[in-house]
Amino acid sequence: MSRAVRPKSKLSTVRWWNAGDTTLAADLGVADATTDDVYEAMDWLLAQKGAIEKKLARRHLRAGGIAMYDLSSSWVEATCCELAAFGYSRDGKRGRAQIEYGLLTDPDGRPVGIDLFKGNTSDAIAFQTAVDKVRKDFGLKELVFVGDRGMITKTRIAGLRALQGAGWVTALKAPDIAALAADGGPLQLSLFDEQNLAEITHPDYPGERLVACRNPALAESRRLKRESLLAATEADLEKIRSSVSAGRLKDKDKIGVRVGKVIGKHKVGKHFTWDISDGEFTFSRDEEKIAAEARLDGIYVIRTTMTADTADAPGVVRTYKNLKYVERDFKTSRSMTSISARSGITCPAASRRTCSSACSPPTSPGTCARHSPRSPSPTRTSPSPPTR
Repeated sequence: MSRAVRPKSKLSTVRWWNAGDTTLAADLGVADATTDDVYEAMDWLLAQKGAIEKKLARRHLRAGGIAMYDLSSSWVEATCCELAAFGYSRDGKRGRAQIEYGLLTDPDGRPVGIDLFKGNTSDAIAFQTAVDKVRKDFGLKELVFVGDRGMITKTRIAGLRALQGAGWVTALKAPDIAALAADGGPLQLSLFDEQNLAEITHPDYPGERLVACRNPALAESRRLKRESLLAATEADLEKIRSSVSAGRLKDKDKIGVRVGKVIGKHKVGKHFTWDISDGEFTFSRDEEKIAAEARLDGIYVIRTTMTADTADAPGVVRTYKNLKYVERDFKTSRSMTSISARSGITCPAASRRTCSSACSPPTSPGTCARHSPRSPSPTRTSPSPPTR
């Protein structure tokens, strides 16, 4: 209840109960509860996680239907969390250890299952955990998985092909899109003359449908971002050229080190050419490469095994875009999860797992209420939680 009303750490919650600022604890009969009691209750909840997820799966997933999956992270301050590790930070907190959590939902974003991972776990490995859960724990052999291009990679697709009844909806990465758009390829800009969506095929994707989309707003956003990064890189390179011209920087190896740091800073080095020698440094934009990349701005390609009878091309696009509901769930629960994760220095290991597991369901009732106002309340599937 406190997670929904006032999401704070366990210690802060108990102090709030004891301060007399709320009648919540008294109404629930836990006015004299301690943090140990809270942790004990959370440990009980963790033991019920599997049963709760199975019941949610029976309610919201169906054979032949769709399940969506995504991964997020929360940085931690703790030094004793066994899941904390340095990895790609979705919080933008570089240099901080983190934990990761993967959320499995139905097509409308109702959470069905959640799992915690070490902070350096890749998207693809986390996704395999979701596949195993759906097939082994939930008993659903025929299901279409929806995930972004970093989640459902070529390797993961090869694994899904070997599983009878498994399908997917994901997107191609930039190099694959460029290959389709090469001379003689099926992806030509003329496809978008009358509408911003077209279905194509290619022998490299047997048994799949490819739906190419063009988003003008996304194209403009990418153009502006690329120009900003190019300008920032040019400014930094110009500083190096000024130092070389003034004679303050002469050794070509030292010049190379400085240039390497600048090129790696903004990740647009592929769009520049340069020449380095003792006492000399020149650079320029590679306009040909910039134009080639700009040509595909705003274009993305969705690959899927869904048949035309199941979903037409616009339906495939909508299915992929429904990943926004998982993002919404992450935004709703991240603040709750982050509080628990960052206070991990005082939180027992089992309870840390419960913190994140318990933070997902609160996003579900609001969604469920919107779709089915008369949905029955969850029934208890195990003995009562520990009482004092």
